[in-house]
Amino acid sequence: MQGTVDGFSYGLVTPLVAYLMACLGGALGLRCTTRAGLGPRSWRPGWLALGAASIGAGVWTMHFIAMMGFTVEGTPIHYDRSMTFASLAVAVVMVGIGIFIVGYRGATGTALFTGGTVTGLGMASMHYLGMAGMSLDGRIEYDTVAVAASVVVAMAAASAALWAAGQARGFLWSVGASLVMGLAVTGMHYTGMAAVEVHVHGTAEPATGESAAALLGPMMVGPLAVLVLAGIVVIFDPLVVMGRPSAPSPERLPGIPAHSPAQHSSVRSRLRARGPVEHRSRTPQRR
Repeated sequence: MQGTVDGFSYGLVTPLVAYLMACLGGALGLRCTTRAGLGPRSWRPGWLALGAASIGAGVWTMHFIAMMGFTVEGTPIHYDRSMTFASLAVAVVMVGIGIFIVGYRGATGTALFTGGTVTGLGMASMHYLGMAGMSLDGRIEYDTVAVAASVVVAMAAASAALWAAGQARGFLWSVGASLVMGLAVTGMHYTGMAAVEVHVHGTAEPATGESAAALLGPMMVGPLAVLVLAGIVVIFDPLVVMGRPSAPSPERLPGIPAHSPAQHSSVRSRLRARGPVEHRSRTPQRR
């Protein structure tokens, strides 16, 4: 018997909150990725790792907040704890691989394509691994075309987001990119959910695992803590907000005093005020 699937049992509450979480994780992750290219090279791995954790945590949190609104008529839905943890690890690791590729190779050409592909596949793998952790009194089937479309959307969204992170055009630029990324990631999720068909067995046997509220609520504490930590780092790092490095100090050569740009400007203005300088010949005049 085919069960009635409802992905919006709480109305627009779960899609809206899921979208906001995807935007938050994307915004923090993209700013950290941008920051990795603006500072010393020794700090780059730390910034990229924080960016990967932020995006992975945001995408994972988005997925399971949206899944709280997913119900199937005639059977309860439980979740396997180990599979749910594995989906979080896959998201962070694969997103991290893509971000490190772009962080060290640049957001252009082959590096952008490879990094975006790996990151998008990580998002899609997290989604379907989390779906595999569901336990219900029935059988889940997927429409192949819709699954392929969700994977393509994930890869396109990841590539666009990593390209935007490599532009380093300021805070507002990254905010706009994170809004687009959140929309694409949430769209990937609901495109994948549109591919789901559930055939209920009707055996009345209780499904194994834990309910969504009992399992996902406590599990979200860790990813939310990562997002809070990343948010604190972004807020207290002015360079992350500005999105561009400060002007380098003038190089001081041996024996030559360093002058500020204002002093150079003052000297040039005084020379212009004096007018042309008369050049005197050093040849001795005849008497």
